[in-house]
Amino acid sequence: MATSLETGSPAPGWSARHLAALLLANFALALGPFLVRLADTGSVAAGFWRLMIAMPFVFLLSLGEPAQQRRVGGAALLIVLGAGVAFALDLAAWHIGIETTKLANASLFGNGGSVILMAWGLIAARRQPRLLELTAIAAALSGAALLMGGSLEISRANLIGDLYCLLAGFLYAVYILMIGAVRYRLGQYSLLFNSMFASVPLMFLIAWARGEAIWPGDWTPLLALAFTSQLVGQGFLVYSLRNFPPLIIGLALLTQPAISATIGWLAFGEVLTRGDVTGMILLAGALAMAKAGDRPLKVRS
Repeated sequence: MATSLETGSPAPGWSARHLAALLLANFALALGPFLVRLADTGSVAAGFWRLMIAMPFVFLLSLGEPAQQRRVGGAALLIVLGAGVAFALDLAAWHIGIETTKLANASLFGNGGSVILMAWGLIAARRQPRLLELTAIAAALSGAALLMGGSLEISRANLIGDLYCLLAGFLYAVYILMIGAVRYRLGQYSLLFNSMFASVPLMFLIAWARGEAIWPGDWTPLLALAFTSQLVGQGFLVYSLRNFPPLIIGLALLTQPAISATIGWLAFGEVLTRGDVTGMILLAGALAMAKAGDRPLKVRS
């Protein structure tokens, strides 16, 4: 019988099927940086197509939600559209970073919003941080310093790639904070679909302004990106969230950098130094601690 790691009591709904869904979601999401590099469009344009291809499917999924959870207007609509802008900037910064830094770094820094949200929560609550929270923040800063130091040893471009991915993590935290105000009244897919109205055109404009190739010659990587990151990754992650405590979700998310690092080594010859590995362990541990203390769960889109 499955038990909750937090309480030791049976975890309702916990089964091998749910665990498989959770692991499949994280494997699919970890393929994102690899597929962005394979695309023959620009990196931001790849993000545009990721959303554009998935959009009709997200709409169909939203139709299965209650009618009252699909209606959005007034101030709530402005917040949702603002969240869409933040998500587009997050995705653009992340994809630009993927161009130059290691895949493992991109995966770790792109998920760094969890630690930022923890720090923001302490400020908003106006309370003293707990030992776990202080440890997470210290580990995150130390791990980030080691990883960025390793990137600078390779080239200045790699360091800039790390900074772009770190910016993406910050923008993702902004996105989460904005949708938090309206998420209780909107369904998951309805919220995602409405925010895409701001995300999709902005992604296109950024790609165009950067002079990127937008129309692909080979659709395969983009179709795979939309399917794995937006539909399978997010879909199965949403499906599994109600069945696990935050600690398990956080630990499962840490499989992403390991998978990305393996792909980077096999496909692009990216070798991790001792400093990189130490930095990954510190930052991954910080993310796990942040996820463990996160209520409700925040998941990378």
